[in-house]
Amino acid sequence: MLQVRREERGDMSVNAAHWDDDRGGAFTRAMEQDGLPFPRRIWAIIAISFGTALLVLDGAIANVALPTMARELSVDDGVVTNVVTVYQLVLVMVLLPFANVGDRIGHRRLYQIGQLLFLVTSGLCFFASDLIFLLVLRAGQALGAGMALSVSSAMIRQIYPAKKLGSGLGINSVIVASSAALAPTLGGYIVAHMDWQWVFVAAAPMAIISLLLGRSLPDPVRKPLDPEWISGVWSALTMLLIIGGMQLATHGVSHWPGTVLALLGVLSAVLLVRREAARSDPVVPVDIMRQPVIGLSALAAITCFISSGALMLALPFRLEQTMGYSPDQVGLLLLPFPLTMLFVAPFAGWMSDRVAPTKLGVTGMVIAMIALALMVTMPDQPGAFGIAWRLSVAALGFGLFFAPNSRLLIGRAPKDRAAAAGGLLSTSRLLGQTMAAVVVGILLSSGLGVGPWPLIVSAVLAVVAALCSLTRFFSSGGGPAARKAAKASGSAG
Repeated sequence: MLQVRREERGDMSVNAAHWDDDRGGAFTRAMEQDGLPFPRRIWAIIAISFGTALLVLDGAIANVALPTMARELSVDDGVVTNVVTVYQLVLVMVLLPFANVGDRIGHRRLYQIGQLLFLVTSGLCFFASDLIFLLVLRAGQALGAGMALSVSSAMIRQIYPAKKLGSGLGINSVIVASSAALAPTLGGYIVAHMDWQWVFVAAAPMAIISLLLGRSLPDPVRKPLDPEWISGVWSALTMLLIIGGMQLATHGVSHWPGTVLALLGVLSAVLLVRREAARSDPVVPVDIMRQPVIGLSALAAITCFISSGALMLALPFRLEQTMGYSPDQVGLLLLPFPLTMLFVAPFAGWMSDRVAPTKLGVTGMVIAMIALALMVTMPDQPGAFGIAWRLSVAALGFGLFFAPNSRLLIGRAPKDRAAAAGGLLSTSRLLGQTMAAVVVGILLSSGLGVGPWPLIVSAVLAVVAALCSLTRFFSSGGGPAARKAAKASGSAG
């Protein structure tokens, strides 16, 4: 409430260049700054947009080049998928530890170090001629991407005023969706006309532009914290056990070793949370996850990303194996989903600054459930238009959920824990996407992957996401006092 009243008085003057080693006073004042002034804000938006685009593009562009890499590197198709797996695994391992590092050394500083590392390793990928060297470089790319992504949401919160945070997250969602949609097309063109190594260099010019505009980003202000290596390494190893175990259980010859590793990861997570609960600035942000708004928003994000991911991973198998479409036709049939998201995401972000995000999110999940039910019951040959409009309705539903839910997760966290909230949001997204692949893999291996079951599972998870949102609303934002305080802070539930 004190922070809300400060914002109402407009007491937002801050000089982020000065800070107090003993008290961390400048860090607190910098966190209270309500957006960057014009025109610096515009340049900062451009800088962080290019940074986001390059990281998303690189994460998805390699998929289409995997068959070519397997042939030219003389490795099996299953082995070459490690090019993607290593990147995703390292990325999800380092997000939370690097969010804590960003608070200690300054968000902009870590963001730019990450981009520089990404740029160097991307350039070295051009010289990769064997799989081991390429995997090492992909791990380096993931480290750089993890540094940048761990603090990007915190910087978005500093760039935009509180009352426009939803719009800012909506713009960021557009960058993510458009980059993900561009990646397969760009990757296919590169593989068809150039050496496959260029796939990993394609995003490098965006890093250069973002670095050149980096001075416009919020000033790097350090929080006086002691390094916490034990929790950081423990957190990374826990993610390695959980995610690596799930992937091994899904794709390995026997699922038992992976299952055991995943269960050990869950046990490690429980012990780590107990340790972190006693710390004031934990690497694993259990302090902010205790707040129903943030904890339930993170859970809703995970389930919603699993739901949408399972839809987009399973549908190509049904379209190709059951309905008889060719791979290039499947790519075109799936296009309405990302195209619809391009328009819905900024609208949903803009609306979340004016309408309670929970109302938008629950409405979106209801629309997504209806669309998924329509897909479950669609005829064996619905035609291209029948598939397209159902996918567009599903994208409308998911699009109405993602930006408002992210706004609550980021906007309701204390400003001095914005990086932790951003790391939590990115981890939720990656964890959801990884678990979607696990779910679809299990269904495919059991013979249920080309039928309606993936869509049914997706619909059930959409219900869970909606229930998380409703529970969050009534437990922390449903009371009159809570709604009044949330409205005053610009992040009503």
